[in-house]
Amino acid sequence: MPRDTADRLAIRDLVENWALWRDARLWDRFRTVWHKEGRMMATWTQGTVEEFIKMSDEGWARGMKFLHFLGGSSIDVKGKRAIAQTKMTISQRAPIEGVVCDVVCTGRFYDFLEKRKGRWGLVLRQPIYERDRLNPVDPAATLSLDQKLLNSFPEGYRHLAYMQTRVGYKVKTDMPGMEGPELDVLYAKGEAWLKGRKL
Repeated sequence: MPRDTADRLAIRDLVENWALWRDARLWDRFRTVWHKEGRMMATWTQGTVEEFIKMSDEGWARGMKFLHFLGGSSIDVKGKRAIAQTKMTISQRAPIEGVVCDVVCTGRFYDFLEKRKGRWGLVLRQPIYERDRLNPVDPAATLSLDQKLLNSFPEGYRHLAYMQTRVGYKVKTDMPGMEGPELDVLYAKGEAWLKGRKL
């Protein structure tokens, strides 16, 4: 059995707890998966853990309810640093052009982690957005999207960005996708992190 099996198990546990505690809004527990200066990147908000919690609560009050589901995970451990990639989907429901819709976005969480005083914690979470779709909750509903607005967003999270824009968020338009320079830069940062360099 590899020496770092315990570390990998601890990291996978952390990743799973992030999803459950975030969606359940168990913020005191959610904070425990992060290091204090940890940062969360998302299409609709980028900032510290506390800023992410605040924005999440504000969004909940406005009816923005996200759900996260996890798949397989690949974890590279080098000493007290690690990079974890975990398959995920983000689900969001909101009215679009007067029609209640679901958006499902598939991608990966790309996590920068560090072990401090015997505890693994997130330093940075950067989602990779690979593919999404939008469906009316009522399959008989007629939906017409603004094609110019829709096509202004990257392909990997086009429908998610459309929904978030329509409900009032300013969406970040240079997030990593299935391929491209943003993904290449992220991978390079991950390699540098494992070599002990600063983010």
